[in-house]
Amino acid sequence: MRHQPRIVRIGPADVERVVALHSRCSAHTLWSRYHRAMGDPRSYLGALLSRPGSVHLAALGASGRLVAVGHLMPDDGNAEAALLVEDAWQNNGLGTGLLRHLGRYAARQGWEEIHGLILPGDDRVPAMLRRIAVPVRRVREEGATTVCVAVGDIVGRGDAEASGTPGNRVAQGAHEQPCH
Repeated sequence: MRHQPRIVRIGPADVERVVALHSRCSAHTLWSRYHRAMGDPRSYLGALLSRPGSVHLAALGASGRLVAVGHLMPDDGNAEAALLVEDAWQNNGLGTGLLRHLGRYAARQGWEEIHGLILPGDDRVPAMLRRIAVPVRRVREEGATTVCVAVGDIVGRGDAEASGTPGNRVAQGAHEQPCH
């Protein structure tokens, strides 16, 4: 049985560790994260990890190796979230845990909403949002869906889970409005 990974903050000094994580991910996993073919991760991860105002978290396995990363990047008064979980560690709740931690950082920054882009057929993100059990707005546009979640709901839901409050409040997107 695996020990639950520890969530830590990372930055530009961790580029090589994040590159190593990318090298252990399948093309499908990388496509789900970036939505396009990407070249050498060293060519873009340095800029990503040093983007002003952004927050980057990683899940560390028992060996100290990064097994997942989550990014929260400022975007027009709110934040865009992006997650990458190593294939061997998927379906263990790491994405869900990272999103909850990112929600706490977003609340501290004063952002009201987190959004992210998912491609058709990506069942992982909707499943993760169902596990968090928060209202989700979905905006479908040109072959992709932007999902939007209020930061207060992510943070509040974590508190409700800690107190044992049941319930699944995921909205199925009856109101398709811009996320910002």
